[in-house]
Amino acid sequence: MGKWAIAIHGGAGVDPTLSDKAQKDAKQLLERCLKLGVSDLRANKAAIDVVERIVKELEDDPVFNAGKGSVLTNKGTVEMEASIMDGQGRKYGAVSGLSIVKNPVSLARRVMDKTPHSYLAFAGAEEFARAQGVEEKEKSYFIVEDRKKVLNYAKKINETLFGYPEIDSKTLKPKGEVPLRKNAQPSFGYYRPETVGCVVVDKRGMCAAATSTGGMTNKMVGRIGSAPIIGAGTYACELCGVSCTGEGEFILRAMLAREVAAAMEYKGLSLKEAVENAINKRLDKGQAGLIAVSNKGEVAYGFNSNGMFRGFATEDGMEIGIWDKMFKV
Repeated sequence: MGKWAIAIHGGAGVDPTLSDKAQKDAKQLLERCLKLGVSDLRANKAAIDVVERIVKELEDDPVFNAGKGSVLTNKGTVEMEASIMDGQGRKYGAVSGLSIVKNPVSLARRVMDKTPHSYLAFAGAEEFARAQGVEEKEKSYFIVEDRKKVLNYAKKINETLFGYPEIDSKTLKPKGEVPLRKNAQPSFGYYRPETVGCVVVDKRGMCAAATSTGGMTNKMVGRIGSAPIIGAGTYACELCGVSCTGEGEFILRAMLAREVAAAMEYKGLSLKEAVENAINKRLDKGQAGLIAVSNKGEVAYGFNSNGMFRGFATEDGMEIGIWDKMFKV
């Protein structure tokens, strides 16, 4: 039996003025999810089952932008997307354009296990969900009040927001300064965390990865980001598992998740070196972050934004961080 490891993230590009309460809520959620994952791995659960379970937990909590609490499109609707990949045989499933499926990551798993396809989207994906008896919710279930306020603000300034700011309930404006990047295409504001993800290597040395998101505030209806695209937002193979977060358009350009595996496979880089190479050399524009595990039980992460909600656990202990420093739990 080899060494197990798990890493999770709640998005890159954190509002530097994020309140202590918001930071505490996120850390508590990350810690709870890590402990669930550790329990499963100690019980010899398979990596693919663990990543699905943990991302479901993250989707069910409105702290992050996935499942319940997803950000809103320019029409005030929710369009969720997710992917999951098993490094054993490099099987995967992905979904996009979901508005009523409680746990997009589980539908992605059904696509992988129950269809001859790899990717289903919009009406076809939801028809398949109903046929499979996947749990559904009313569209209102996914929408929380804070996301409505942020959408109204995004429309007012005519921006597509990467993440979401904390809105003052009295002034209906963001708390703190709004750091917008006017020269990027598309243009983003950087606020709070967004996409969620989990990567795992189990005791057998099998790797898996899963990623889920609601996308970007005020995005065009029909926009698909990097989270459900295999090789960009998610990748797992015999060597490693990777989940990415950040500006999807630039993650797609870099095929960031696959870049980590390719550097290990073809350049012989270590997991840490491959992650650093992907963030510092492959990501030519935009802000992003990623988490990764290797089949040897190693964990690595990297980001070029001002922060990324993240945590990991190995047989040596557990750590959680938002900014540059990690804190032992």
